[in-house]
Amino acid sequence: MSLKKDKQKVLGEVFDEERIAGFLEGEPPAGVERDFYLLERAYRGMKAENFATFVRLFLEQGRNLDSVGPEGKTLLKKVAEHRQSEEYAHILREAGARD
Repeated sequence: MSLKKDKQKVLGEVFDEERIAGFLEGEPPAGVERDFYLLERAYRGMKAENFATFVRLFLEQGRNLDSVGPEGKTLLKKVAEHRQSEEYAHILREAGARD
């Protein structure tokens, strides 16, 4: 007897600008700054090329790239700790995020 997976991995999902803008919506858990929550969620859910578009839209709304998470770190500081996230760190720095 084989078990079915509950969810199938979606491959080739299209992230157009409207879809990316959807990541600007949502409320954070208690105690988490909204701007940090939105940035981290986009970082975890997007390829770098889509994340660059998200950051542009994020800044167009006047949001703060240097907002801090519950650990007292900005997203740039958290991303810098991940070996395979250099491209995301570059996008954040280019957009004006501070180390």
